[in-house]
Amino acid sequence: MPVAERLDSSAGIAANLQLYLPEVAGRIVSAYWPLRGEPDLRPWMASVIARGGRCALPLVVQKASPLVFRLWEPGCRMERGIWNIPVPADGAVVSPDFLVAPVVGYDSACFRLGYGGGYFDRTLVAYSQRPAVVGVGYARAVLTTIYPQNYDVPMNAIITERAVLSPQQSVPPTPHSAAD
Repeated sequence: MPVAERLDSSAGIAANLQLYLPEVAGRIVSAYWPLRGEPDLRPWMASVIARGGRCALPLVVQKASPLVFRLWEPGCRMERGIWNIPVPADGAVVSPDFLVAPVVGYDSACFRLGYGGGYFDRTLVAYSQRPAVVGVGYARAVLTTIYPQNYDVPMNAIITERAVLSPQQSVPPTPHSAAD
C-alpha cells in the first residue's frame, strides 16, 4: 500500500474511531504503536488525551502471557520492548476501559487475525470484566472467515477507513483485485 494511501486510510480509521467512541473524558484508552504498515493512530491517541482521556500502550512482559498496559502520552520516554516495539519506559500500569487491537485480517463475525502470538486474546480472557475492544485495520483486509478457534475472542466491532462493523451485521467481503 503506498504511503499516501496508508496515511489517508489511517485518518479515515481515526475518524471512524472518533464516531464510535466520542466520549473519552476520564477513560483509559489503549491503542498500539504502529509497525509493519499498520494504521498509525498516534494523532488520534493525542486527540484522546486532548479530550480528557488517558492513553496506554500494551507491553509484552513475558512471552505467552497476557499483555500489561502502561500510560503513554506524546513525548514520553520510550524504550524498545520485545520484538523492538517501542513502549513507555516507565509510568503506571493500568487497566484500559477501551482497547484498540490492530488486525492483519478480519471477518464479518468480528474475529481478528493478528501476528499469531495470541496476546490480545490471552489478555481479554484474563480480564474478570472485559473492556470494550475493537479491531482496527484496512477495509481490504476482510476475509470470508478467519476460521476462529475456541480461544479466539471476537471484537465488539471492527473499524476500517470505510465502515464500523459489528458482529450482528452480515457483511460480505469486498472483492479486491490483485492490485489491491
